[in-house]
Amino acid sequence: MGGKTLTRMDLSESVFREVGLSRNESADLVESVLDNISDALVSGENVKISSFGTFSIRDKTERIGRNPKTGEEVPIRPRRVLTFRPSHLMKDRVANGNKS
Repeated sequence: MGGKTLTRMDLSESVFREVGLSRNESADLVESVLDNISDALVSGENVKISSFGTFSIRDKTERIGRNPKTGEEVPIRPRRVLTFRPSHLMKDRVANGNKS
């Protein structure tokens, strides 16, 4: 596999080229969108982006895990985790290698 990683700078550069905003305005727009998504997730809201997928927060309860080296049982503390569920369109696009 191994490929390029899409960064914030790549996103803002894409907005710059596609929309025609200045580079600074493009970077501010990308930051604003990412901040809004982050803030919504922190407050416990789901974030659904049509034709892309849904980000949601899940609360995991305390459970007993096992240290694989020693076999010793260890409690795993409760925590919140971020989950992403891709839309069917995104799944199909990835499966087809963006041929459509």
